Amino acid sequence: MSTPTDTSTVPPHIQRVLDRIPTDLLIGGQHVQASDGGTLDVIDPATGQALASVASGTVDDALACVSAAHQAATGWAATAPRRRSEILHRTYELLIEQADDLALLISAENGKALPDARGEVLYSAEFFRWYAEEAVRIRGEIQTAPGGSNKIMVLRQPVGVSVLVTPWNFPAAMAARKLAPALAAGCTTVLKPARETPLTALAIAALMEEAGVPGGVVNVLPSTRSGDVVAAMLADPRVRKLSFTGSTQVGRTLLNLANEHIVNCSMELGGNAPFVVFDDADLDAALEGAMVAKMRNGGEACTAANRFFVQEGVATEFSARLSEAMDAMVLGPGYLDGTTLGPLVNAKTRDKVADLVTEAVHGGARVEIGGATVDRPGFFYPATVLTNVAPDAAILQTEIFGPVAPIVTFQTEDEAINLANNTEYGLVSYVYTADLGRGLRVSEAIEAGMVGLNRGLVSDPAAPFGGVKESGLGREGGIEGLLAFTESKYIAVAW
Repeated sequence: MSTPTDTSTVPPHIQRVLDRIPTDLLIGGQHVQASDGGTLDVIDPATGQALASVASGTVDDALACVSAAHQAATGWAATAPRRRSEILHRTYELLIEQADDLALLISAENGKALPDARGEVLYSAEFFRWYAEEAVRIRGEIQTAPGGSNKIMVLRQPVGVSVLVTPWNFPAAMAARKLAPALAAGCTTVLKPARETPLTALAIAALMEEAGVPGGVVNVLPSTRSGDVVAAMLADPRVRKLSFTGSTQVGRTLLNLANEHIVNCSMELGGNAPFVVFDDADLDAALEGAMVAKMRNGGEACTAANRFFVQEGVATEFSARLSEAMDAMVLGPGYLDGTTLGPLVNAKTRDKVADLVTEAVHGGARVEIGGATVDRPGFFYPATVLTNVAPDAAILQTEIFGPVAPIVTFQTEDEAINLANNTEYGLVSYVYTADLGRGLRVSEAIEAGMVGLNRGLVSDPAAPFGGVKESGLGREGGIEGLLAFTESKYIAVAW
């Protein structure tokens, strides 16, 4: 059971949910304490106080997880695709049944507002439903060799024990986006959630156990020693796959470690999404899309609109209307009804956002709304709109990960494309225009793995999610996300 440091600080409706969540490591189907008895406190970003304490895994625990996954691997790979499908679909059903409680849990440990948290749970559930359907459709191929001497037969086999490292900003969705395809492909897993949000991972694993996932197929390892435990697992020859979502900086480190041991890698890294609005855009639609692309999860998303480029003819109106919409957001604890903007995840993130805004203002940017930290407990930062932002401002060159919209004006289509591409990242971009030809032309010219054309939301379990340049390697979601957990085996055969 969860044991917060001071239960008087935890709202009763949150404590009710916490009391049902396992707080030990999950290894081989057993909930166990860390080998050294260590724990970590999960902090409520709205108060800065502890919600619960969970076991903090060691290197020995990490290797025990790998052993459990390895022991379960043969049996799970041999499990009929239909059975794997049924278990994933039952997980989907349980997530839907528990959606309200899971949303409260996410809001409590992550900070996001309940509408965002509910949306995340439903999105997470869809990954299990999608991959339940795809689990029975893993196709191979057969053809005659060009020389006619034999047949070329290609099978898709599970890649093997997979280490899944997930971030704190979407603790349910990122776990689901990795667990569902891995299990559908026949892989066993070790899930290493972010230290800020381990409770959601443990809750999802418990539902998967209830759905019929055998012991050892899903192991969960919260830890304060992320670098050490992941490095130890990557050095273990039984580990054949790393799927990581997080910062580009950490991704580089993990790629170097994986390179030493030739571990198959999927990397979903940082983003710096441009949001481009042309003069002919439907401003109502652009503003609606901007609020989704910028303010979903309070801006703490790799897909968040980070840089707003607005053509001069509509820049004044767009800025004013965006400021009005963002200023209307209700700041407060995410788990309270009525809140539309929760706290940031921790003090470090809040301070980074504040510093970026201060630096931009010193460089000539004008604050339309917000722009200063809030004097209250927790890690709050208000919705902020900046205009007159210099094109070379630091705030345009890094992920803000907060509720701040810096606006830059442009004149020509080529200028907009150049501004959008002026970053080492290339995850997602947003383009608003009434001219379909221009929209497709600009979408093609922008260096990004995904483009929202007249849409502020691109994520879909059935679509390939991922970026170019320093935003990552490979794709999650869609059939690509399933094939990422398989290896192709070629058999030359004659008959």
